[in-house]
Amino acid sequence: MSLNRLELSGEFANVAELRYTPAGIPVLSFHLHHVSEQIEAGMKRKVECEVSSMVMGQLALEAQEIEAGSRVAVSGFLARRSLKSAQLVLHIQTLKKII
Repeated sequence: MSLNRLELSGEFANVAELRYTPAGIPVLSFHLHHVSEQIEAGMKRKVECEVSSMVMGQLALEAQEIEAGSRVAVSGFLARRSLKSAQLVLHIQTLKKII
C-alpha cells in the first residue's frame, strides 16, 4: 500500500465560488495559507506556503460557510489538478475550523 496523506493547518484564503461537477457533486476550491516554525537538521526554520486545495460533497457545502481568513485544520491526499497537469492539489477529506 502506498501512503498519500497530508495534515496541515492554516488560513482559509482565496475561496472560489461553489461549483458542481457534471454528476452534481458540489466542489469548493480555495488556498490554504500555512505559516509555522519547523526543526530541520537541528535548526529552527520558518515555513510559509500556500497550498491549492479542494473539498467535495457534503463537506464542500459545509466549508462554504467558513469565512475567508478563518484558521482551519485539514487532512487529505495530494493529486494532480488534471490528467494533463503536473500541479498538485490537496483533496481535503476532513476540515475543522480552529477557534
